[in-house]
Amino acid sequence: MVGSALAAVLAALASIHLYWAAGGVWPGTDQKSCARAVAGFRGIDRMPPPSAAVAVAFVLFVAAGLALALSGGPGSALPASLLLLLGVGAAIVFLGRGIAGFTPAWRRLTPEMPFARNDVRWFSPLCLGIGAGFALLTIRGTFA
Repeated sequence: MVGSALAAVLAALASIHLYWAAGGVWPGTDQKSCARAVAGFRGIDRMPPPSAAVAVAFVLFVAAGLALALSGGPGSALPASLLLLLGVGAAIVFLGRGIAGFTPAWRRLTPEMPFARNDVRWFSPLCLGIGAGFALLTIRGTFA
């Protein structure tokens, strides 16, 4: 169940990134307000290039597939050592991003509102949860 839930969340996040790549501006009303809400970099006035959003979406879709593979779904026939390596890597990346969101250095890099507030309330905790999910799936798969 953890793998399926994790895959669903990651696929939803990937889909939102594809929406932004296509020019969508939710949760803002224009490029500037959207960029300040979802990217938050100092002085940002437009969304990052569509290629960046597509790249993030691709990585998130791959991570969704990895979550399914780690939970015994499609892709679980991959070598156990590769699944272990990928699972640990995904856990480290998401936990690292989650932790970073609470550091002064990250806040100096991304001070724009409402991103800074949303990052502490939603984005970083979500990354911590995703990272914990990957850690749980990886540990469970390693010792099962």
